[in-house]
Amino acid sequence: MGEISQISLIRPNLNPYLEKYALRTRLIRERPSADLGLVVVIPACNEPHIEDALSSLYNCTPPDCATEVIVVVNASESAPQEVVDANARTAETCRYWKGIHDSPAFRIHLIEEPALSRRKAGVGIARKIGMDEAVRRLDDVGNPEGIIACFDADSTCAPDYLQALCTHFRKHKKTPGCDIRFAHPTFGGDYDAKNYLAISYYELHLRYYNQAIRAAGFPNAFHTVGSSMAVRASAYAKQGGMNTRKAGEDFYFLHKIIALGGFTSLHTTTVYPSPRPSDRVPFGTGKAVADYLQDDTKGFYTYNLQAFKYLHTFFKHIPEFYITAPKPEHLGGDLPYIVIDFLSAYFFEERIAEIRANSRGYNSFEKRFYRWFNAFMILKFVHFVRDNAHPNVRVERAAMDFLRAAGVSDISEIRSVSGLLGRFRKLDEAPPAKQLRFSSSR
Repeated sequence: MGEISQISLIRPNLNPYLEKYALRTRLIRERPSADLGLVVVIPACNEPHIEDALSSLYNCTPPDCATEVIVVVNASESAPQEVVDANARTAETCRYWKGIHDSPAFRIHLIEEPALSRRKAGVGIARKIGMDEAVRRLDDVGNPEGIIACFDADSTCAPDYLQALCTHFRKHKKTPGCDIRFAHPTFGGDYDAKNYLAISYYELHLRYYNQAIRAAGFPNAFHTVGSSMAVRASAYAKQGGMNTRKAGEDFYFLHKIIALGGFTSLHTTTVYPSPRPSDRVPFGTGKAVADYLQDDTKGFYTYNLQAFKYLHTFFKHIPEFYITAPKPEHLGGDLPYIVIDFLSAYFFEERIAEIRANSRGYNSFEKRFYRWFNAFMILKFVHFVRDNAHPNVRVERAAMDFLRAAGVSDISEIRSVSGLLGRFRKLDEAPPAKQLRFSSSR
């Protein structure tokens, strides 16, 4: 069927999100399968092994709906020639794959963005272009509740990945999105031992931080890893879509989705992100690994556990703030001055008064409170504590301190960073009733 006939079969998009926020008009002309339910979006810039990601997805057990993979091969207008050449090879690989593997049940689409603005070029805008087009594809078949999954060009996944995603969203009918279990490779022959140690440290840092804010009582403690997240198209559109940040786009995007309520975690499958070093972004996995490889003599550091214990103490007083709105300094000396100083800098009393005035009851107050004191505020708080009271400590020490503070038994059996990471991976998969909380606040 020719391109003109294909286009004529696609109805005009009436989605308000696409009308207002999409960066591009229609980029894929091929008509989607009527049962399209899952679109996987992969940004790719200077990725020499895109076929590994495509093979991993193609070899998955087929789900009960059609799947599409959108690869957004992108580069800045000022990209060096080696990146331009690498992207040309990636695009050719995608075209070859499409010719060999494309079918109504599993389609591969290529979007090329070779000259993005230097000011905006990066993973955020690449994800947005692909995810916007995913909304359009699902809108074409009248499926606003379809799934958009984020993946990376250097990641692979378990064989049940596609099936598990569809099952999860069908089971949790009201969830706007989910984080997905991930595990960086920590041994093998693709990288040297120091590289695997670096990624073990970094993943331990991620899991320690998530467990610590959860134990402090923060209700929205989820992982925000770009290669390991999925959302409904309707939730994506409702929250204004992906941002165009060069780094940290996953953190900022997912916490907008989490704010909708009902966010979930998918633990029945696994994504395997790459442990490779990178200098393309100012922070994140690749940068952390690269920094460690450049100088491993100082160890790998993370936030002091005391910052999260302070949070636990603070969060315990939320009911009091609702009932009588006491000044922080009047809480019987329970709140340390470092907490009071931080709250004062953000006009805490005024914000609490505003939240109380707009709350119908305690549940409403609590939701509004955490909408203000959200993941961004927590990050600001731990940075404030780090800079003014408790400097960072080695991640293995912080992780062990956490296990002791949370009353975990048998920690004497942990004799390596690998063993410590394994313990935290299991903690992340615990059901809500068995999740850890600090046994004491001070």
